[in-house]
Amino acid sequence: MERANGAVELSIVMPCLNEAETVATCVEKAMRFLGENGIAGEVLVADNGSTDGSQLLAERAGARVVPVTEKGYGAALMGGISAARGLFVAIGDADDSYDFLGLLPFVLRLRLGDDLVMGNRFAGGIADGAMPPLHRYLGNPVLTGVGRLFFRAPVRDFHCGLRAFRRDAIMALNLRTTGMEFASEMVVRSVLAGLRVSEVPTTLKPDGRTRAPHLRSWRDGWRHLRFLLLYSPRYLFLVPGALLSLVGLAVVAWLLPGPRVVGGLGFDVHTMLFAAAAVLLGAQSVLFAVFTKTFAAQEGLVPADPRVDRLYRYVTLETGLIVSGVVLMAGLALAVLSLSSWARSGYGAMDVGRTMRLVIPAMLLMVLGAQGVLASFFLSVLGLRRK
Repeated sequence: MERANGAVELSIVMPCLNEAETVATCVEKAMRFLGENGIAGEVLVADNGSTDGSQLLAERAGARVVPVTEKGYGAALMGGISAARGLFVAIGDADDSYDFLGLLPFVLRLRLGDDLVMGNRFAGGIADGAMPPLHRYLGNPVLTGVGRLFFRAPVRDFHCGLRAFRRDAIMALNLRTTGMEFASEMVVRSVLAGLRVSEVPTTLKPDGRTRAPHLRSWRDGWRHLRFLLLYSPRYLFLVPGALLSLVGLAVVAWLLPGPRVVGGLGFDVHTMLFAAAAVLLGAQSVLFAVFTKTFAAQEGLVPADPRVDRLYRYVTLETGLIVSGVVLMAGLALAVLSLSSWARSGYGAMDVGRTMRLVIPAMLLMVLGAQGVLASFFLSVLGLRRK
């Protein structure tokens, strides 16, 4: 269905893998929606290698079938989106669980200028038996909460399969995931790119198929969580690393004067050693955050961060080497001081508690300084591509 000038306003794309029981019903509903609302549109079925005749059934119902050879939910959808001719694209599963007759609120939001319109099943209504309790009360709320926390996304149902968007805006994101985590990637990348994202209520009913769903709860849930973590170096590396380093430094400083007793428990150089290890691990994590953010921005996975740009403007290879060198030399000075103390005792038995209060900070400063030197060179290499 096209306008007189051949323009297509809405393409409705359905990923399909052996959905012979329901695909024709979904296509018919989508075609009916277009006709009843006078929308110039088309229905595409992105077939991911069906062997049950889904392709023929979809064509008979009025859909254009697009074969997608690369396996996966995300791959099928991107194949369909790439082949779509509409200004807007709506996507929904071909299992007859989503309401293709209720797409008008999505289209209206797009006409008003939104770039991505998400369905919210929790606001619209989830019929009995439509969503497993594990997904409804744990998986979706937890993953959506993580997404909202990490990315400040204005979405309360990250994994709703019914959504609509401006085709050019989503294509420009160059989405890369091929599995179920594609649903999260679309939301996260849209938010990071500054697209206008909104949400409308939609419904979910039990699907019409008799076979088991393709979704695997724990495997696909982990893939979603993994994606959210990988796209947020702040929460994966920076925040935990900074907290670990601060706590470790505080404990080292607390124990420098001598042993401490709290609630009948004694804390001495053994605790200081573990605290120093925490500082080193935390510092590595913070450096990983900077490395990851730089690499992700260069690869176009996330938009450029002004804070990282400022870092490269003021923290050059030379400044990094100077600061790291000072820290390294301070550690060496403490090491020499402890060695001199041992020499004055005739290289005999040492007071471990007193000596280790010099040795541990010496080791900590030397390793931090060496890490800083290596990190400065590595960041300089990453910065070459920016220049």
